[in-house]
Amino acid sequence: MKTNYELRYAAHPEDARSYDTQRLRRDFLIDKLFASDEVNMVYSMYDRMIVGGAMPVNESLHLEAIDPLKQPSFLCRRELGIFNVGGKGKVKVGDTVFTLDYKEALYLGSGEREVYFESDDASKPAKFYFNSTNAHRNYPDKKVTKADAVVAEMGSLEGSNHRNINKMIVNQVLPTCQLQMGMTELATGSVWNTMPAHVHSRRMEAYFYFEVPEDQAVCHFMGEAEETRHIWMKGDQAVLSPEWSIHAGAATCNYTFIWGMGGENLDYGDQDFYKITDLK
Repeated sequence: MKTNYELRYAAHPEDARSYDTQRLRRDFLIDKLFASDEVNMVYSMYDRMIVGGAMPVNESLHLEAIDPLKQPSFLCRRELGIFNVGGKGKVKVGDTVFTLDYKEALYLGSGEREVYFESDDASKPAKFYFNSTNAHRNYPDKKVTKADAVVAEMGSLEGSNHRNINKMIVNQVLPTCQLQMGMTELATGSVWNTMPAHVHSRRMEAYFYFEVPEDQAVCHFMGEAEETRHIWMKGDQAVLSPEWSIHAGAATCNYTFIWGMGGENLDYGDQDFYKITDLK
């Protein structure tokens, strides 16, 4: 197996205004998450969230404690949220084994335990997408399915944004320190997410887009409301959203995305909205 990681440093919003396309993509886009028998991750200085992916094919993959953590195990002072966006697989945590099917999630609390990822079928490998944030205490591990989720149906086909927001790793479902994650599924014929746009200066966020056909793309919008920028993305890619940035997107087809947040509070509704007509 192979573990790859990189550090991403925080940017001041006034500096980000001058970034060209290459710099925007370098600092905010995470273009490679899944590769055969690799664990890939980005350690972000936005609330120290780690965004990563593991794709076990021919072997079990160990979630290693990368050097910046300075800890004996990855979960030593961190909590972890995992979504399987591939074939059926298993997550081994100490002596416990969790089986995750497509679109099922798992929350792991902090503690000195080792984590391993495995696929049930190498011809249909699991793809484990994960977010991790700092944790000040341990909460119980828990598998979460869509049946457990708090579901909010929002938008309309007429507005091109009919979608179900599945809140899965949130405090209405299970206790966490600061991590929140969920999955938003857009209906056929809808392409817009997260409108009206908003920011939450108490939390950063990461978006992971999937179920995007290879010949289609997503245009993710970021930046300050009066100084927006965009990043074109493919399926199975993620993007970091600083606390000062809006986070919204539109694609050339319907799609699904996983959102993850870390920061000061666990209030999902703690948002500062902007009118669509005020965006620039």
